[in-house]
Amino acid sequence: MSRNKSRRSFIKKSSLGLACSLIEPVYPFRSNNLEKETIGHGDFQFSLDKDWGVQNPNDYPVSHCHEMVLDSKNRIVLTTTHPRNNVLIYDRSGKIVDSWSVGYNGAHGLTINNEGGEDFLYITDPDSHKLCKTTLKGEIVLEINVPSEIPDYKTPSQFKPTETAISPNGDIYVCDGYGLDYIIQYDQFGNYIRHFGGHGNGDQLFDCCHGIAIDKRGKAAPTLLITSRSKNEFKRFSLDGKWIETISMPGCYICRPVIKDDYLLFAVIVTKDWGVYDGMLAVLDKNNKVVSFPGGSAPVYNNDRLLSPIYDQKSFKNPHDICIDDEWNLYVPQWNSGKTYPNKLSRI
Repeated sequence: MSRNKSRRSFIKKSSLGLACSLIEPVYPFRSNNLEKETIGHGDFQFSLDKDWGVQNPNDYPVSHCHEMVLDSKNRIVLTTTHPRNNVLIYDRSGKIVDSWSVGYNGAHGLTINNEGGEDFLYITDPDSHKLCKTTLKGEIVLEINVPSEIPDYKTPSQFKPTETAISPNGDIYVCDGYGLDYIIQYDQFGNYIRHFGGHGNGDQLFDCCHGIAIDKRGKAAPTLLITSRSKNEFKRFSLDGKWIETISMPGCYICRPVIKDDYLLFAVIVTKDWGVYDGMLAVLDKNNKVVSFPGGSAPVYNNDRLLSPIYDQKSFKNPHDICIDDEWNLYVPQWNSGKTYPNKLSRI
């Protein structure tokens, strides 16, 4: 697996000195600093609050923080890789209201879906080669392991799922982003339907299909938006796995697409260097044009081609996802960030 494809390979290959340089102390108390940074561009500017999610690490320790979603009670749910806290649930003020673990040391992707009036979480773990569906109390109701229907998987360790998306009919789409780069479709009960994609350079193929989302914006039928992170692009597919288009995002290692109203957002975990703190957020309009890079340089196009953005060297430390509330405030977890807690961005 290439260095750019797997962040974990970076950790293993880094020298001790570099690893130490990436670790910062975690401060258990908020700084009460009333002066906030303003980041972003145009209509999408935000006040950045790095204290919002800070906790006492003795009570709620975290390691890598990966993804966040909003539940039907307006609480914010976070996945972390700490064995005590695979899931932390925040209220909107930044207070922890619940926490639990399903024993996933690599808890990564997090998707929420309301089914019959009840919220369910879908959590992927590339380290243990499986994913599960849980209640908001952490009760596992479905678990999916290596797909035996696909002969390319010779061993369970080749299955390293990073993300899921749930279609309107309940079908589960799984990105094997750190494994064989397949998108695997299951029905709501975990029965295999089909797979498509795989690793490579063609339109139908991926180089780290890290994230996925169902796009219902103004289309006759929903489509899939899937990242090909190491290629700095995302691709659109039909729900039955047919390639539609590829959208290039130079300099942007995209984690997963997140859709709000007519806009598409995502965290850019890295722009060019996995060995230092890096990354920003991106806001795209319905035509897939970037209108704001919070944490980076203003978006610039040359003959309709996006120029690679430049990290502002201060706002984020490898942001991994974006959660958006009903007031367009953003919540951002960060990977390999010195065990920092999520940040909040209040829209201005």
